[in-house]
Amino acid sequence: MAAAPLAAAGRMAAVADPVIARVGALVRRCPGTLSLAQGMVAWAPPPGVAQAVVAALEAADPRLDRYGAVQGETPLLEAVRQELTDLRGLDLEGSDLLITAGSNMAFSAIAQVICDPGDEVLLPLPFYFNHAMAIRLAGGVPVPVPAGLVPDPERLAAAITCRTRAVVTISPNNPSGMVMPPDVLAAINALCARHGLFHISDEAYADFVHGAVPHRSPGRQPGSGAHTVSLFSLSKAYGMAGWRVGYAAVPRQLTGALAKVQDTVLICPPQVSQTAALAALEAGPAWCRRPITALGERRGQLLAAVAAARGAGQAVELLGPPDGAFYGLLRFPCRLEGPRLMERLVLEHGVAVLPGDSFGAPTAGGQGLLRLSYGMLAAADLEEALARLFRGLQALESASG
Repeated sequence: MAAAPLAAAGRMAAVADPVIARVGALVRRCPGTLSLAQGMVAWAPPPGVAQAVVAALEAADPRLDRYGAVQGETPLLEAVRQELTDLRGLDLEGSDLLITAGSNMAFSAIAQVICDPGDEVLLPLPFYFNHAMAIRLAGGVPVPVPAGLVPDPERLAAAITCRTRAVVTISPNNPSGMVMPPDVLAAINALCARHGLFHISDEAYADFVHGAVPHRSPGRQPGSGAHTVSLFSLSKAYGMAGWRVGYAAVPRQLTGALAKVQDTVLICPPQVSQTAALAALEAGPAWCRRPITALGERRGQLLAAVAAARGAGQAVELLGPPDGAFYGLLRFPCRLEGPRLMERLVLEHGVAVLPGDSFGAPTAGGQGLLRLSYGMLAAADLEEALARLFRGLQALESASG
């Protein structure tokens, strides 16, 4: 009998295809496309980052060429501890710190160490697609919960089962751009404590607040360190997406298991990236404030473009308010499935966006959602991208009407 064809494990079929790769392939087919898709900023890291790396290379620092500590190097861990306590106000009693290759890797490692096959992790809708993918890869079950754009703790509580291991929050939020009120995050954190669950708090956009609602980490709650995972990244505020550096405060009882994952996947955080990260943290939040403030002007352009489209009779609206990160979640009349809509907007109208399907919110009831990211475009390009988007949505609605 002939052997079955070699193939990936069957469980991989449950893991979503990476949407960023799909939209990237479309953009490469259409030179001149303007992208509102990928979540990056346009600025470079603080000047001290390059200076520190060059100095280490010129000094032939042998540490750059060798393995290091699995959890990260002491100087960087000390800088992270100072930032998390002095700036973020986290209660790190009961927590350990871990340097990772971006906060996405930190989330993936957490999913692997808390999920046995079939264990559940609650994801308020809309969720971040890489979170759902990481849970599936770990053998867990992502459970989307329609708890509201500001997640209602009572709705989350109603979704808890005997297999639930954690609740995930993202604030400021990807994809909506909303900043979760501190009392809501505190209530979710207390809910997790009562039910013996981990609270995974993704705070990659912690510095990106443009409105009146402040961001306050749920890890500030006294005693929260024993059940709260707080994830942070240098990719956004410090413009270091390509350096792949993130860090996490994790409950101490997970440290040994996390070391197994880190040693297997990464061995240690890259030494050159840790050198860069230490220099970035030395520049500090004061350096980040200027580009983030300027990004608030791009947010104003987005709000104005949506208002203009509505004034011209288009039935579009931003769910939100999008007062954090650099995203807006646009609702509009739609009959096309999200992947097809994404394809036609690139190929026919020269603008790239991500559909709500990627975030657990497919087209339904004649309404669709798009995540718009304004972090990468200068003012003129953003104006043109938004003009293309609203022309494209109007054309596609007319063609399908």
